[in-house]
Amino acid sequence: MSETTLQLGIVGGYLLLSLLVGLLAYRLTDRSAEDYYLASRTLGTVVLLFTTFATLLSAFTFFGGPNIVYGSGPEWILVMGLMDGVLFAVLWYIVGYKQWLLGREHGYVTLGEMLGDRFGSPALRGLVAGISLFWLFPYVMLQQVGAGTALEALTGGELSYAMGAGLVTVFMIAYVVLAGMRGIAWTDTLQGAFMLVMVWAAVLWVLTELGGMSSATATLAESNPEFLSLGGGVYSPQWMLSQAIGIAFGVAMFPQVNQRFFVAGSKKVLKRTFSLWPIMVVLLFVPAFMLGAWARGLPIDAGSENVLSVLLAEYAPTWFAALVIAGAMAAMMSSSDSMLLSGSSYFTRDLYRPFVNPDASDSWEDTLGRIGVAVFAIGAFVASLYTPKAIVEIGSTAFGGFAQLALPVIVALYWSRVTRAGMFAGILGSQAFYLLSVFVSFVPGTYGGWLASVVGMLIGLVLTVSVSAVTSPSASEETNLYFDLQAD
Repeated sequence: MSETTLQLGIVGGYLLLSLLVGLLAYRLTDRSAEDYYLASRTLGTVVLLFTTFATLLSAFTFFGGPNIVYGSGPEWILVMGLMDGVLFAVLWYIVGYKQWLLGREHGYVTLGEMLGDRFGSPALRGLVAGISLFWLFPYVMLQQVGAGTALEALTGGELSYAMGAGLVTVFMIAYVVLAGMRGIAWTDTLQGAFMLVMVWAAVLWVLTELGGMSSATATLAESNPEFLSLGGGVYSPQWMLSQAIGIAFGVAMFPQVNQRFFVAGSKKVLKRTFSLWPIMVVLLFVPAFMLGAWARGLPIDAGSENVLSVLLAEYAPTWFAALVIAGAMAAMMSSSDSMLLSGSSYFTRDLYRPFVNPDASDSWEDTLGRIGVAVFAIGAFVASLYTPKAIVEIGSTAFGGFAQLALPVIVALYWSRVTRAGMFAGILGSQAFYLLSVFVSFVPGTYGGWLASVVGMLIGLVLTVSVSAVTSPSASEETNLYFDLQAD
């Protein structure tokens, strides 16, 4: 058996196993939109923890992150493994718990639906959905770029980038269309546990080959001593804090994560899950990123390739490297499947239903949602074949874009005086500023060392509060002021 056949057999076997789990879930899924999108709000602690864990840990964990660490130093361990582990857990309580209460009481499926009802505004509902889909699309594409790149590198080019990305896309469409949130949550649990085991197995294998952690760290200290000092002359405290804040707040607004605030089976499940979250984040990000740091001290040259693939090719047998890449496939798929489902729900629930067919039946919405998954996935795959952007650049841009929604949403959840005009001003103002900082060269990307994503968040907060302070709620908003009180 050739190496390529063995590698593809391992990865293909994993994909088939995920599909079988999806088929099992399909047999237990009701033909309703709420069950398809939210598994009827019945997830327990272990499944909710792992589906959120796996959903967030995408291609960046295995590819973008280790590459950044390899090139510039291990501070991303602090940014992702520690700061965002804690920050997101706090936001899970501040945003997630209140959303869960409101979703349980009013039957909300999406963030846009909740805000549209709060302010009596279909336009606001559509705006939030449109902005979310705008930023979600390139991040789905990111996962397909990662899948194609990984499989091409694993097989030495025998499987092309397009074929690799297309293969993963086909499998994702199959089990997401069939199984919905229930199947995704089950496969995410499988994928999350598998990739956690594989990243630790990779660390132990490589360290054994290098003579242990002390030896690997000593080698790194000889070649790149700046890697062992905080900042290393590359990162400033403002930069690290900006990244941590932007990513944590962006994660809370990511559709696939935000919808998980609605799915817990009970208050106890929700609280247990966000309490365990920081531990899970540290357990994955620390070993994955340290592999990138230790690789910098070794006689390997990753060049434009993924450092994890090069490291495993040098220090691990073919079958083991294929297992780790299968773990990376798990990371990508567990992010993409949830993004496809949430993107479809935002389209059908917040755009199609209110603006095209308000009288659509629940069964038709369920059917349209499944069609939307396939269309969204195929569109992102086609775009991934032509995009010139690097994985990390796409991901960083999307996190910052979602982060602009966070503070207006928090204000809406906790301040009954906020108005529809304030929400429009805060959301549109911060989005406009951030888009200009990303796409227009003469708008600075940093301000006193702070990234534009954080500055934009503050602009959104100021606009939301100040405009609300000088405007009055409309009649439709007055009738919805109970929204805040019901969740207390």
